[in-house]
Amino acid sequence: MTDSSLIAGWVLAMAVSGPLLFFALEVLCGVRRDPNRVQTCLAPSTCIVIPAHNEELIIKGTLDKLREELPDGFKVLVVADNCTDYTSDLVKQCRFHVIERFDDELKGKGYALAYARDWLRKSPPECVIIFDADCTTDSGSLTSLALWAVASGSVAQARYIFKPDLSVSAKVQISNFALWLKNSVRQRGSRRLGGGAILTGTGMAFPWDIFADLPLATTSIVEDLTLTVDLARSGRAPIYLDAATVQSFAATESATLEQRSRWEQGFLRVAKGHGLPLLYLGMKRLDRKAFLLGLHLLVPPLALLLTAAMLAIFALLAFAIWADNWMPLLAVTLAFSTAVLSVAFAWLAGGHHWMRANAVLLLPVYVAWKLPLYLGAALGRTVGWVRTKRDGGT
Repeated sequence: MTDSSLIAGWVLAMAVSGPLLFFALEVLCGVRRDPNRVQTCLAPSTCIVIPAHNEELIIKGTLDKLREELPDGFKVLVVADNCTDYTSDLVKQCRFHVIERFDDELKGKGYALAYARDWLRKSPPECVIIFDADCTTDSGSLTSLALWAVASGSVAQARYIFKPDLSVSAKVQISNFALWLKNSVRQRGSRRLGGGAILTGTGMAFPWDIFADLPLATTSIVEDLTLTVDLARSGRAPIYLDAATVQSFAATESATLEQRSRWEQGFLRVAKGHGLPLLYLGMKRLDRKAFLLGLHLLVPPLALLLTAAMLAIFALLAFAIWADNWMPLLAVTLAFSTAVLSVAFAWLAGGHHWMRANAVLLLPVYVAWKLPLYLGAALGRTVGWVRTKRDGGT
């Protein structure tokens, strides 16, 4: 065995063990829920902006539910973005304000939000909350988001989860569990470690002075993650508010794969471009939030993380037999076991609401289901913005 081969073995072991252990740390720190403190104070002037593209099947139901929970002084602005259906008419029937935007070239949520901001400039609110057209929330969550955002001068992110539904297929259950783990458990863990929040695209409250200057009109397919990086770099990392909750229904099985493809490919591109630079920036400025965001970006999505770890274990097993050095294999095996145990603990602590125990048996099928996604990302294929189809065909 040469020194170079031993170094290569340890480099592989550390490259895999590091993300596994940081993932486990975030999960274990975030398993416990925060006390649910409902805010009843008078909230600052707030506008809820809802970007909507061909949402005629759900927009009325969303607005009717939102009306029941709307705190005093809150307004709603719907952006009918490149709609070819009756979305705009239905919003008007609900007696909410709607503005229409048409542009065959500049498409996507970011452009819709920038259009709404331009309209709001004539009479800006103190706070803007971004809310997706398929989501539900409650009055306490909306009040809490607005109060925390304005009081802290930071962007506040609510806990965004799918509504628990154990009747969906095992693959969708696993995906829903992974999203709960990412958007709820790891968000809490990051905050308790001293980090900021990861913006999730909905349930985001912006103080106007921040919202007014954000680079919203972009072609990024993960505009929320890009905004997270921009805010962290400027020293204004978002905060996570566990007491505020926004929910939506899970997508259909085919749409789940499309949705995850878009998000995970976008995540991997952002991680590649900003993970290590944020680590360096955090160390240079002694900025814990930027440093922890860099570490977070270096942890791949759960299925890819576990797949990469298992491949590394097989490679290091062959290395151990050839070189008669079992230490790198032992290091990765311990890190992998820690990560798996943290996931199991999280499932027992609440994840069972999103995934049945027997769904784990289909994890290899789930990974195989997503393998083309990872191969496409490795080959540089990109996924553009698509409207997510929810259960029920909407």
